[in-house]
Amino acid sequence: MKMLFKTVGAILVALVVLLVALRIIGLDPNDRTPGLWLRGNLVTAPVTDWSFTDKVDTVKVQTRDILGLPHSVTTYCVAYNGQLYLTSVYPPRAPQYPNGRRWNQNVARDPHVRLKIAGQLYDRTLVYVTDPQERAAVIQNKAKKYPKQKIAPGSYINVFHVVPNDQRAPD
Repeated sequence: MKMLFKTVGAILVALVVLLVALRIIGLDPNDRTPGLWLRGNLVTAPVTDWSFTDKVDTVKVQTRDILGLPHSVTTYCVAYNGQLYLTSVYPPRAPQYPNGRRWNQNVARDPHVRLKIAGQLYDRTLVYVTDPQERAAVIQNKAKKYPKQKIAPGSYINVFHVVPNDQRAPD
C-alpha cells in the first residue's frame, strides 16, 4: 500500500512539474495542432477598429477546458464594420455549435478567451452570432478575405463576435 501511495504521489508531482514547465514555455498552437497557454504582450487599451486584422491570415484563440486548463487553437478572423469576428466551419452533417470542435465547446461553457494577433494578446469575450443578417455579412467578408478557402455546400459556419470583457452579451 505504501508503494502505491509513493507511486501515485510521484506521478502527481511529475504532472505538476510538467504543467509548471509548460506554463513557462507557453506552447502556442500550430496550424493543426492545439496548444496550451498563449504568450505575448498583453494589450489592455480598448480597440475601436479591428480592420488591421484584414492583413492577418489567422489568429490564435485560447479557451479553458472543463478542468480549467488552457486549450489554444489557430482559426480565421474577419473584420466587419470595424468589429472582429472568429469563424469555425463545419462540413455537412458534422456536429455544430456547441457540440463540435473542442474550442467551440469551451466557448459555449465560458466565453472568456485570450486572442493572439500578430504577437499581441487580447483578453476578450466571444458572443455567438445568431442574427442572420450579421452572420451573412461576416461570412461574405470571410469569402472576400479568404478566396482560396473552399467551403462545401451545406457546411455550417459558426460566427463569434469578439467583444470587450466588460461588455455583456445581448439577452
